[in-house]
Amino acid sequence: MPKRSKAIDAMPSAVLAHLRALGENLSIARKRRHEPLASWARRIGVSEPTLMRMEKGDPSVSMGVYATALWLMGRAQVLPECASPEFDLGALEDAVRVAKARSVRKRPSLYATVAVPDSDSENGKP
Repeated sequence: MPKRSKAIDAMPSAVLAHLRALGENLSIARKRRHEPLASWARRIGVSEPTLMRMEKGDPSVSMGVYATALWLMGRAQVLPECASPEFDLGALEDAVRVAKARSVRKRPSLYATVAVPDSDSENGKP
């Protein structure tokens, strides 16, 4: 029997809840299409027990199985959006933190007081 991954043991409960919701949604999609478990499993390329585990949100089921199920539903295009840079809130927060740290240093203003020569001194008059 394969050794259980430490990543699964350390998985946050919120992630497990999201996987369960994803599995449930995939199960509903299969049922709405009137696809029997055996047929759907064959189309994904997995055994029925693996498909059943996926539909329960088992984190040990490979990402490829979930991705293939999404593809069968016509939803595989959402996968790249999951990690799209513009939705990376952690990186955005870091960029804001860096920007705030930079703003602590005051740069000289472009509109600082600059001595403006008198019109008389421009003409060479004292």
